[in-house]
Amino acid sequence: MKNRIRAIRKTLKLSQSEFAGRLGIKSTALSMVELGKNALTEQNIKLVCMVFNVNDSWLRTGEGEMFDASPYEKEFFGIYRGLMPETQQALLRLARDMLESQKNLLNGKGRNV
Repeated sequence: MKNRIRAIRKTLKLSQSEFAGRLGIKSTALSMVELGKNALTEQNIKLVCMVFNVNDSWLRTGEGEMFDASPYEKEFFGIYRGLMPETQQALLRLARDMLESQKNLLNGKGRNV
């Protein structure tokens, strides 16, 4: 599983720190997993699958596709992979900004009262 965790992270072009941060674990803990010194907990396996849309069966066994994807996600990721790295980074910044705006709207912070 250690190699599959690393493969997910590399595919998503995330540092250990970024990947671990999204899971709510320390980067040192992720490093130990990738080195094969520690195993992922069942909870963290489920979290990896949920946060990164990873196929549970692939993560556990290596069988099947790495990611579970809807048709929209497949199209989006196809477009994303075709972009230059600088454009990918700009798209990620835009997506993060959009997500933050959405969270603010849902929490009532973006509404004029």
